[in-house]
Amino acid sequence: MEEWLREFLVLLPAILWAMTIHEFSHGMVAYALGDETPKLTNRLTLNPLSHIDIIGFIALVLVHFGWAKPVLINPANFKRLRGYPGVVLVSVAGPLANIISAFFCALLIKFIPFESITPYISTPLFLMLKYGVIINIGFAVFNLLPIPPLDGSKILEAILPGFLREYYLRIEPYGFLILVILLLSPFVDKVLIPAMNFLLGIILGVI
Repeated sequence: MEEWLREFLVLLPAILWAMTIHEFSHGMVAYALGDETPKLTNRLTLNPLSHIDIIGFIALVLVHFGWAKPVLINPANFKRLRGYPGVVLVSVAGPLANIISAFFCALLIKFIPFESITPYISTPLFLMLKYGVIINIGFAVFNLLPIPPLDGSKILEAILPGFLREYYLRIEPYGFLILVILLLSPFVDKVLIPAMNFLLGIILGVI
């Protein structure tokens, strides 16, 4: 129990940051495009309490894949990049923010002189940054899945031809069920983990 608690305490900052920067970025891009809905619903904040979805948070803690409370946007309010282009930009913003966060965590791991810092500080700091890389990459990859209501579904919806989009939207009511089935299936080991490792390889290759 004590070991689990220690791991949870170093895992928690990475989880809170990953979901907060993800949703904050969605809101900021929508706001920049002219939609004040995120501001009016108090989502233009880095306070994690404004972004927590309880079920998604528990999933993040248990399996390192999860979600936050979706930011409400109204594309009709966009003054720039109206319609699908604006929606795609908003949707991409969250995963991109996670990828950037993972990159900076990896950068800190590379350049912080852990060996010259007392283990009481260096060990939890290293683990926090390590989880920062893993959780942010996992958050980005998971949310890019083309399954409603994840960000990937908004992107796919925008690029599909009209007749295919109509069929695709029919799966929206079953999106959560599909996600649960996928997370309980070999899909995680066969697709998500390799995708995460691929993205991690790119990040490590850059630094």
